[in-house]
Amino acid sequence: MRTYSLTVLLWSCMFHAIHMMPAERRTNKHSHSERITGLSENDGKTLHRNKRGWMWNQFFLLEEYTGPDTQYVGKLHTDQDKGDGNLKYILTGDGAGSLFIIDENTGDIHAAKKLDREEKSLYVLRAKAIDRKTGRQVEPESEFIIKIHDINDNEPKFTKDMYTASIPEMAGVGTSVIQVTATDADDANYGNSAKIVYSILQGQPYFSVDPETGIIKTALPDMSRENREQYQVVIQAKDMGGQMGGLSGTTTVNITLTDVNDNPPRFPQSTYQFSSPESASPGTSLGRIKANDPDVGENAEIEYSISNGDGADMFDIVTDKDTQEGIITVKKHLDFENKMLYTLRVEATNTHPDPRFLQLGPFKDTALVKISVEDVDEPPVFSRPWYLIDVDEDVKEGSIIGEVEAQDPDIAKNAIKYSVDRHTDLDRIFNIYSGNGSLFISKPLDREETPWHNITVIATEINNPKQASQIPVFIRILDINDHAPEFAKYYETFVCENAKAGQLIQTVSAVDKDEPPRGHKFFFELVPEFALHPNFSIVDNKDNTAGIMTRRNGYSRNKMSTYLLPIIIFDNDYPIQSSTGTLTIRVCACDSRGNMQSCNAEALLLPAGLSTGALVAILLCIIILLVLVVLFTTLKRQRKKEPLIISKDDVRDNIVTYNDEGGGEEDTQAFDIGALRNPEAREESKMRRDVIPETIFQIRRTAPLWENIDVQDFIHRRLKENDLDPAAPPYDSLATYAYEGNDSIANSLSSLESLTTEGNQDYDYLSDWGPRFKKLADMYGGEDSDRD
Repeated sequence: MRTYSLTVLLWSCMFHAIHMMPAERRTNKHSHSERITGLSENDGKTLHRNKRGWMWNQFFLLEEYTGPDTQYVGKLHTDQDKGDGNLKYILTGDGAGSLFIIDENTGDIHAAKKLDREEKSLYVLRAKAIDRKTGRQVEPESEFIIKIHDINDNEPKFTKDMYTASIPEMAGVGTSVIQVTATDADDANYGNSAKIVYSILQGQPYFSVDPETGIIKTALPDMSRENREQYQVVIQAKDMGGQMGGLSGTTTVNITLTDVNDNPPRFPQSTYQFSSPESASPGTSLGRIKANDPDVGENAEIEYSISNGDGADMFDIVTDKDTQEGIITVKKHLDFENKMLYTLRVEATNTHPDPRFLQLGPFKDTALVKISVEDVDEPPVFSRPWYLIDVDEDVKEGSIIGEVEAQDPDIAKNAIKYSVDRHTDLDRIFNIYSGNGSLFISKPLDREETPWHNITVIATEINNPKQASQIPVFIRILDINDHAPEFAKYYETFVCENAKAGQLIQTVSAVDKDEPPRGHKFFFELVPEFALHPNFSIVDNKDNTAGIMTRRNGYSRNKMSTYLLPIIIFDNDYPIQSSTGTLTIRVCACDSRGNMQSCNAEALLLPAGLSTGALVAILLCIIILLVLVVLFTTLKRQRKKEPLIISKDDVRDNIVTYNDEGGGEEDTQAFDIGALRNPEAREESKMRRDVIPETIFQIRRTAPLWENIDVQDFIHRRLKENDLDPAAPPYDSLATYAYEGNDSIANSLSSLESLTTEGNQDYDYLSDWGPRFKKLADMYGGEDSDRD
């Protein structure tokens, strides 16, 4: 087996100032063969191992070489190279062929470009020699390292071109603001190329910087934001430990002092003047005041208040949160005639004081505010905010019901006229005297129709009609007893033919449009003619209802199919009012339990059988009767009345006659018989009929007085009272009382039974009737002598 020996020579070409590092020993030894003899299992041949006679070393190249030629690195050579050009040297690895080139014939290695350690500091290369003819390596491939030697070619660079920081004002000395950092791309492990020192170029004497850490700190105490808010500090970072020749870089730090509440508010002036018209409504703004605070944000927020002064109750002050101004407003209505000048003490206080600076003094300030009230022409002012007037329902037209009062609040005291707003009194029921404000009635009142009237009275200054004010007047109509009670509804009931005596067949109730203060109280009675009705009776239940009771056993439809029962209803107010209602009672057939089965069936079926002709005949008869009644009435009105006294020489007393004829005993609506039925009630009151009664006396319902007193005695007493009281109105009327006892021998005095002829009649029989008719007998008995 052939043995080859390879020698590689690396010559380092460097500047004279740089030499090889002796720590790494370089040797070039000629290789010699070391024979190793051994037996092979197969052929027992002798084996030989080639011992290499050279060793690779680590070499350095200078970065950033700027010489005219390429930088020489070294030479690759082997003992197998005979110089005949049969061997070819090849270099592979980092940068081979681009950064590092080799002469394949001689094995010289050069650096083709400038090397930058900051880009790459270490290159690993591999070298081999190849026989050109066979293409085989004459030696195994070997590896070597080239390191780039650093020079100070990079200046320090800060992580930011500009820094921004802030610190509260009034901070102590040495307070940390911010830390700046710079880096150097040079090798920190070789020399001082990457050793950085910080210094401050701009910003003294306010700030300082730590040379090793780059921390910026305050250098002056009590720096005030109000004096200066922004600071610009320039910091330098220099390598080579800050020595001369080192490279440097700078950065700018913008430092802002933040605000703290170290300043109290201050008013720019001690006194403020404002004015307000007396007509200003509550809430009206009069002006603004402002206390200055050099602080900003919430440290400058101010709260305004009125600490004292005679106008503290009349005015108020609120804070405008946007402008930090105090707005003075009117709190109550002003009156120039009452007070013309007010003085206020206004206080401005910080809302967020800082406890660290309270020793600097109170964080508030005060100012004096004077407000003058200006006089304006004000409208009239009423003595009350509203008026309530009570009026009786029966008050006469033209009566004064009350008055309103207003006056001009100004010093001039202008005259005032009053009027009623007709929009509130469309019916013109009320009116007012323009001079004194007295209200009076123009039309009758009806409480049942309108219990309340709400009108508006206007007061206007005569000299300035634009100055007017109005006031509501509430008029309450007081009730008087001017309506009679009546049935609550139309009653129509029935009674069974087999009814027993004392059986309840109907309960009736009453209503009254009046509203007495003590509530309604009604009494029910049969009319006097039916007081002892043989068929029915009435029982007052004492609760404004009454029960209709049967008085006999059994009723017959054949004899009487319908009963009409008149009932008188009284109230308990003054004057007593009464009315008569008629209850219709039908007789019906009922079962044993009292359930109605049929009522007057024959009468109900009869009209159904009438023919059309019969109905037309009945209708014509009714029309003819109506025409006759109209004609008779017309002729009667045209008939000339003959005077009672024919001769002017008649010296007898004149009798004023009234041709009013009552409806007889059945007419209960023509006059009020309550007085006759309850004479003691009239006896107790004795109210004047020409004046309005001041009080209304309660009339207690007692037992019917006509059961205890003779009506004839009552009439005699009333006649005596009228004879003895010449002042009782009416003065020109004749108070007439009549009493007719039972079973009178004179029978009826009605003129309906008199003869219709105008012939002479004999009235001599009047003398036989006794002294009661003596006057009448004298008048008619002497007719012949008068004519003679």
